[in-house]
Amino acid sequence: MTTASPSSAMLRAPAEQIHAAELARLAEQDRSARPPGWKLSPRAVRSFITGDDKLKVTRKFYGDDALIDRAIVTLMSDRGLLLVGEPGTAKSMLSELLAAAISGHSACSIQGTAGSTEDQIKYGWNYALLLAEGPSPRALVRGPMYLAMQQGWLCRFEEITRVQPEIQDCLISMLSEKLIRVPELSGDDASVHAARGFNVLATANIRDRGVHEMSSALKRRFNFETVRPIQDRKLETRLIREQTQALLARAEVDVEFHPDVVDLLVTAFHDLRQGVTSEGVVLEKPTAVMSSAEAVSVAYAACLDAHYFGGGEVDGGHVARQLIGTVLKDNPDDGKKLAHYFDVVVKQRAARAVQWKRVLDARRELER
Repeated sequence: MTTASPSSAMLRAPAEQIHAAELARLAEQDRSARPPGWKLSPRAVRSFITGDDKLKVTRKFYGDDALIDRAIVTLMSDRGLLLVGEPGTAKSMLSELLAAAISGHSACSIQGTAGSTEDQIKYGWNYALLLAEGPSPRALVRGPMYLAMQQGWLCRFEEITRVQPEIQDCLISMLSEKLIRVPELSGDDASVHAARGFNVLATANIRDRGVHEMSSALKRRFNFETVRPIQDRKLETRLIREQTQALLARAEVDVEFHPDVVDLLVTAFHDLRQGVTSEGVVLEKPTAVMSSAEAVSVAYAACLDAHYFGGGEVDGGHVARQLIGTVLKDNPDDGKKLAHYFDVVVKQRAARAVQWKRVLDARRELER
């Protein structure tokens, strides 16, 4: 009987473990200046994210490389970085990659919700110890921001605009003064000063704008960078193929996912995302998120469908069934828009290509 290693037993390991070999190669060859507290130089951080063929480092972010440079420069400064954009534009993935390369640790994170509290961000107390011996360092429960300051890490704050404004504003003093005060303690324990390397890397969805608007004081502590959807179809096709292959390898699933089916998937997503097809047919855009991340999810689900319920070869029908679920999950009224897409665009293409014929055959799923 064999026992799985902890990393192999994980459904998904953190970026610093997944890409440990690449990070080690970059560190070994890194001769550029490193900011205090950073594991890699800014040049090596950029190579980790955008790829380096000489060192066999894969590209992990497909988008605006200039944005990566600006993000790295911001994280060297005294301001935090806020990545904003549509859902599914890889903001969270980019923040994880930056934290893994800069701090060597990407798990110091806060998931913002409407119920987030200040003690979940800064620190709380072990109430059994607090009642037994009063406020003491032993009774202190250090939150992500406290640990990040103490260790000199990047602290990731996901969906910051989901958090109540009065809770968001606890970041103002931490970003300005680079310290957390603990008034219940005394002496050296009454505050923690940020070690070199500390900064805050937050994300926010454009669709959440106005949910809890950030105060102007907090906005001034951040540099904003917009992560936009991929416009280059070739780049998006490469992303979807590579990401899907990685997911299938992790699931130990072997299927035939031909380039023409991948191209069909990318074409359908571009049509619905842009609201116009390559033939010039104008469409009403669905309210559902039609991002590259959703396209990867559809591709992966189509592959699983083909593997477990089909003959192991992905076709347009597998893609169409998963696409229907993606479009309809936010708003049932999007079904009418998708039906129009099938009746006007897919039907025309089905007369010329067998894979689009299989997409059209799946239209009946909309009637259920």
